[in-house]
This record gives sequence, structure tokens and C-alpha cells, in this order.
Amino acid sequence: MTLADVNTAPDSSPTPPVAKKVPVERTHHGDTFVDNYEWLREKENPDVVAHLNAEQAYTDAVTAGQEQLRTDIFNEIKNRTQETDLSVPSRKDGWWYYSRMVEGQSYGIQCRVKAESNGTLEDWTPPLVEPGVPVDGEEILLDGNAEAEGQPFFSLGGAAVTRDGNLYAYAVDNAGDELFTIRIKDLRTGELLSETIENAFYGLAFSPDGRTLFYVLADDSWRPHQIKTHVLGTPVESDQILYQEDDVAMWTGFGLSADRRHLMISIGCSEFSETRLLDFAAPEKGLQVLIPRSAEILYDAEPFLLDGTEKVLLTHDRDAVNSMISLVDAAEFSKPVEEQTWATVVAHDDAVRINGATVTATHMVVSLRKDTIERIQVTALEGLGTPGQSAAVEPVFDEELYTAGMGGSEYESPVIRLVYTSDFTPPRVYDYVLPAAGAEGELLLRKETPVLGGYRSEDYLATREWATASDGTLVPLSVLRRADLTRDGSAAGVVYGYGSYEVSMDPGFGVPRLSLLDRGVVFVIAHVRGGGEMGRHWYEDGKKLNKKNTFSDFVAATDWLAASGWVDPARIGAMGGSAGGLLMGAVANLAPEKYAAIVAQVPFVDALTTILDPELPLSALEWEEWGNPITDPNVYKYMKDYTPYENVRPVAYPKIAAVTSFNDTRVLYVEPAKWVQELRAVSTGSAPIVMKIEMDGGHGGASGRYEGWKTRAWDYAFLADAIGATELR
Repeated sequence: MTLADVNTAPDSSPTPPVAKKVPVERTHHGDTFVDNYEWLREKENPDVVAHLNAEQAYTDAVTAGQEQLRTDIFNEIKNRTQETDLSVPSRKDGWWYYSRMVEGQSYGIQCRVKAESNGTLEDWTPPLVEPGVPVDGEEILLDGNAEAEGQPFFSLGGAAVTRDGNLYAYAVDNAGDELFTIRIKDLRTGELLSETIENAFYGLAFSPDGRTLFYVLADDSWRPHQIKTHVLGTPVESDQILYQEDDVAMWTGFGLSADRRHLMISIGCSEFSETRLLDFAAPEKGLQVLIPRSAEILYDAEPFLLDGTEKVLLTHDRDAVNSMISLVDAAEFSKPVEEQTWATVVAHDDAVRINGATVTATHMVVSLRKDTIERIQVTALEGLGTPGQSAAVEPVFDEELYTAGMGGSEYESPVIRLVYTSDFTPPRVYDYVLPAAGAEGELLLRKETPVLGGYRSEDYLATREWATASDGTLVPLSVLRRADLTRDGSAAGVVYGYGSYEVSMDPGFGVPRLSLLDRGVVFVIAHVRGGGEMGRHWYEDGKKLNKKNTFSDFVAATDWLAASGWVDPARIGAMGGSAGGLLMGAVANLAPEKYAAIVAQVPFVDALTTILDPELPLSALEWEEWGNPITDPNVYKYMKDYTPYENVRPVAYPKIAAVTSFNDTRVLYVEPAKWVQELRAVSTGSAPIVMKIEMDGGHGGASGRYEGWKTRAWDYAFLADAIGATELR
């Protein structure tokens, strides 16, 4: 396959590249599936690379007429964005840390300035930093633009600073495969230390004395499985393994406790977990297990001192499907779980999903979900876990649909940082003054992200609607539109969904989406089962042998939109990415006639092939989400009945764009490559089916904000062109 195989002559339509068929039989549980395109997995095969380049040439030819629309949308995004801007500084030890962006530059610049310490609330008032104005005393830790120069890709995978502020460790990915090179910079001199760590995964932390760096390595399937220690000044080759997880179905990571007295290693899957603590004050004790995985409890732990006693705050699902919070004396963990005493701090509630909890020196901070909305509550530590425990206090906001989450805070701080947003409120950064028991806290607005170009939130509306699924379940929808849109059944619509891993599609502002709304599109976010919007049951009702609910819910959302009176049913598009790309493939098979176009971003459309091979990246970790088709014939049969690649059928498919990246390690490029070939071979319609591939990108596409805007403009232009929404209203 070569570029010449794509016919782009002026007097003819472009001809799609046709991959050769090399039948490979895959047999499991007595069932044989013949895969004609598995050979496309051979990433180093020149024929594969040539085929992928031919696919991109075909895509370019088919979508050439959308170039002006893409340019328009890109410019709209750019013109609404304040390109020179700074984040709100966050305090850590004796410094204020922040990042800034500069017009014309693609990557952030990590900075800091010295903090004052007067022992008052003013110590925690961030310095005023203004776009384009030099900051007195500013130190640049890392300029992403300089790091990215001459590289095909750049992503910062994490950073850490020693407590004395002298050393800065950072991780860089220049390929898009989410494997990072760790370097250490002496901030006093600006020089790099000689030791460099290659092929690390996400996660960096220094020990309190700054002599040891903790980091993560992944195995050959990109599963994080080792926590290693690097002693500064020693050869990297002598780094020691602090912990290794050999269960291929378990994910491993680490973090520091809120008070930074412990390293916390988390091992788990979606159904149970295990936490191991390293006490920095007594490292000779080694790692201490809190609740073993054999107890089959899914939990998060936060160790801290309360009135001089070692305590652990547990967010757990023990007899609590939506999770609850308990307080436990650290000494209790030496006993069998059934003999331990756990004091209830936040009781289980069928209507409230507890996401997690942390502590400051004076308060417990809880993240929870109620009525689909993510919110924050705080409770004074005094009397925690006793009958005298203070009532929780929640910051109050004035919108019905919003998202409020933690933005980070120092343990000793009298304030916590909150980030607030809604579908039409740009992100706001607040500091919330932690209240004394029985009092209300105070919200201090530090910044609202500016939106240029005459943006007014009152020009748009977001409403909560409900679709009725095929089994009678009510599915929440977020319906976004222009406030001046006429309800005459003539508009175009887009339905977006994800629906896996208990991930929620929460209200959040997006500049690019305004370009669709301003073209009269009604944008519907379908909060389908498999996500977390309605609690743990909502997730469990859309995973494993309930996965088909995710797909039928999305079709129900589409039917709601078609019957809503807002849109023309013939002008509806759909979009989703990653596991949401699997959703796109499934609904394309289920109801192709309901969509004018589908954009499937990095789509997990060959899921059964992937999960049947535990040697492939991250495959074994998927068993807890989808089931294990290797060992369970019922799971195999159920999955084969819905996975997109195996279920392509002779119907007229709509216009489809599969968007992928050559170096994506989460959803390999081969999945959409195979899917597109099968769709073209089987479809009875004439609508073009294309694959857009970024040869230097990862799971998130090409790197840099401008490339990101171009990618979003491409996706939206493809949809807008197909549903007839190309002109601004």
C-alpha cells in the first residue's frame, strides 16, 4: 500500500486504501473468529506504515472541503482564549508555585516565587500575578517550550520538589507512549544532576530529607508494577525495588499522605484494593499493609495524627456500595479485619456516592456526589468519629449544574483550594477558609478564567433532561444550547458519551464546544450507565455482563433528542473517545440509521481481541471492567455479541471518522485501523469512512495546545459538515 493507491484525481472521488486480507483464526471456548486484518498490528512492518500513511492521505482528500471550516473553528478557539495567562499560585513549604502560558508558545512554563511567613491568614493569600506582567523574584523551574524544541512530542508526566526547595525532579515523554525520562535539576545552580532515569511511568516523590526519589516502572504491557527508590548521587543501575506487584490484573501507584509523614502505595482494581504504608520516621519497619486485598474491600486510606494518636481515615465499600468513611486507630490493623473497630464518620447513603476524603491539620475534606453533582464538604477534626462530631459544612454555589472539586492545599493551611466550573461558567479558583466547628466557611474568589471574543454566559443554557432506556431506566442528560435557539425541529444535534470505569461526564466549561453551539447545534451529554453520575450502582449496571446497558442508554438519549422538538432527526451526530469510542462502534452497529455521522476518538473497537491477549498493553487490567473472556465462556459470548469489530454487518453506515495515534499505548492504532477496513468492506452505503492518524501522538493526540485545538477543530468540522451546521447563526 502506497500513497499512490489513493486516487485523488480531480475528476473522480478519492478511493479508500484497501488492506490485504491475511486470515487468522482466533478460537476460544469452541468459537472461531476469522480476523482478516490482524497483520496490521505489525507496527514495524513497512507495509503497515505505508497503509497508515495512505489512510491519512485518503482522509485528507475526503475532508479537503472542510479545511476552511476547520480553520474557522480553530480561530474561534484561539480568539476566545487569553493566550498569555498564569495559574493561581499554590503554596508548598516556603514557595508559591504556578505555571504560565505565553502567546505563540505551545507549552506551559513552571515557575515559583518566595513566600512570606508572618503566622497569619495573609501567609496563604497567593501573590497577585497578571498576564504579561513580570513577577518580582520569579524563578523558572522548567520551560516546556525549551524542552519540546526539536522533539516530535512533549508531555510532562509529573514533577516533585524537595522540602528545602533545592532540587526539582521532572518526567518528560517525547514519543507519546507514556514512558518518561526523569531528570533532576539543582534549582540553586540551574544545572542538571548526572543521573537520568529512563522508561519511568507516572509518579514522583522525594523523601522528607530530599535524599531519595521514589518513582514507578511499568512492565512490558505498560502496567505500573514496580515502585523503585533512587538515592541521589548513586548510579541509577543500583536503584532498589521497594515494591513489586506480580498480579497482572492489579494497578500500582503511590503518593504521599496529606501530612507527608508516609509514602502510600496503592494496589488495586475496580473491585478491591490494598494499601501499604512506609513511615518516613521509621523506614526500617518497611512497608506495612493496612487491609489486605484478601478482604476484598475497595478502599482509600489517609493516615494522620489526631490528638497525638496515629489514625487512619478510610473511604471504603465494606457493607456500603456507595462507600462510607470510617476512622480507625492505626493499631487496629494488626488484628484480623473482622476484629477491628471502625468508627463511622460519614455513614452510607444510597443517594450519595463518597469519592474520597483527605485531611488538613484542622479539618476533614470529603469529595462526594449527590444528585449527579460533584461537591465538597468539610468537617472539623475535633470530635471526629465520636457522638460530638461537628456537622459537615458545604460551600454554596448559585448554579443547579456544576462541578466543585479540590484543587490542592497544604496540610497546615487554614484554607483549601477549590476549582469550580459549569457548562457555561469558565473555571473559577477559590480559596475556602476552613470554618470553626458550627460556623460557615468563606469563599474567596482568586480567579475566573477569562474568555475573550465577547463571550456571555447568558447567551447559552444548560438543562437536565431524562431519557427513558429500553428497560425503563431514566438516564440523565445534560442538554446544552444557545438561549436564542428556536424550538422548531430544524436544528442539528450531537450526542456525546463515555460510560465506563465509573468516570462521570461532569459539567465543565469548554471553549471549543461553543463553536458547535454557535452554529445552532444542540449538544447532549448522555450520562449513560457504566459511568459514575448516579452512584456505584449506576457503574455496576453498565459493566461486565451489564455492559449492553451503556449502548442502549446512548441510543435512548439519541431518541430523546430526535423527539425533543429541537432537532431534525436526520441531522444528529455522535461522538465519544477511548471507551467512549467503543460506545461509538457499538451504537454504529446497533442503530446506524439514527446518525448522520460518528466521530470515534482513539476508539477501543477491537476490545475482545485485546482483552483475550494479556501480553498486550494494559489488557489484563481490563478484566475487572469487562470480565475475563479467557476463562469465562459467558463473558466471551457476551462480549463477542457487542464488540464493534466482530459485529460490523451489511447495513448502510453513516459517515464515520476514527481518530487515532500511532504511539497510543492505551488503545493501539491497530484497533481503528482494522475496524475501518471491516466497515468499508461490509457497509452497503456510500458514506465515507475515514481514519485520521497522528503519527507522532499518543492517547491524547498530538502534543501542545495549538495542536490540541487543531484536533478538536478537525473533529467538530467533520461532525458539523455532516449534520449541516457549518454556518454561524
